[in-house]
Amino acid sequence: MRLSDFHYELPPELIAQRPPDRRGESRLLCVRPGAAVSDRMIRDLPSLLEPGDLLVFNDTKVIPARLLGEKETGGRIEILVERVTNDREFLAQVRASKAPKPGMTLRIDGAQSQLMVQGQESEFYRLAVIGDESVLELLERAGHIPLPPYIERADEASDRERYQTLFARVPGAVAAPTAGLHFDETLLQQIRARGVHIETLTLHVGAGTFRPVRVDNLADHRMHAERYEISTSLADAIDQTRVKGGRVIAVGTTSVRALESAAAADGVVRAAAGETCLFITPGYRFRVVDALVTNFHLPESTLLMLVCAFAGHERVMCAYSHAVRERYRFFSYGDAMWLLAPTESK
Repeated sequence: MRLSDFHYELPPELIAQRPPDRRGESRLLCVRPGAAVSDRMIRDLPSLLEPGDLLVFNDTKVIPARLLGEKETGGRIEILVERVTNDREFLAQVRASKAPKPGMTLRIDGAQSQLMVQGQESEFYRLAVIGDESVLELLERAGHIPLPPYIERADEASDRERYQTLFARVPGAVAAPTAGLHFDETLLQQIRARGVHIETLTLHVGAGTFRPVRVDNLADHRMHAERYEISTSLADAIDQTRVKGGRVIAVGTTSVRALESAAAADGVVRAAAGETCLFITPGYRFRVVDALVTNFHLPESTLLMLVCAFAGHERVMCAYSHAVRERYRFFSYGDAMWLLAPTESK
């Protein structure tokens, strides 16, 4: 397929700039094979689940990955952390009027902290903290929540809580697994009362998730790498769910990528940790995931391609047209979708 196959027109006013007043208040567009789309609310999700289902969340935690500072010359810089590589070093994008050079010192937070430019790896700079602070300590003190580029406002104190899911546990992401933002404790209690099991995995979402696809032939696109970890507990839960005839339901495209990356050819998922560059497009045969809760994604994005691969290109694009007509809220702080995979896709 071509990049243009995943284009749709979105009025800018439908891009959610803030979350709803409370978690659990979002709308939910239901997309099922052989049925018309239906407009529901996220609080209706328990009625769509069945006893014995397994719901899989991503427990990555967004770090305050955006730093503001200046070079030795006084020129302003903006740093977006891509990956923390160890206690004192990280890879990052650096925006400046002139590219920083190895050996240069960058001053952060009014020169309270300093970073040393160690070198460059592809489009990222390798930076090291000078002094006694760790990378995470520096980010917690001086960093800003890295809101997506389509949210046209500065981050606020409330974003430190609302741009995290209730499962956020393992620091390392620079973007939230946004499908999980809809779930509050009340909804989770109702889901468990329904007889649905809940497990987590970890996939640290990188800034590459916002990187546009720059080639028309999708076969030429190279997916960014993201770290993931599947626990023995989750692998066993998937196996037991299959034995009992339940469904594996991924909350978010990040959960899909981790599960499918860890699956063997026969669909068996084993505990694993590593990096995934898996690029899922229409024609991919899903081995693990039966249903998906996800947000609405940008036109021509790899995330939209994954959703189209899961539920069918024509069905998904028609659902997006419906969502635009019905004035759903789009992207990270927007509304959600419930999708079932066509039986022929597994």
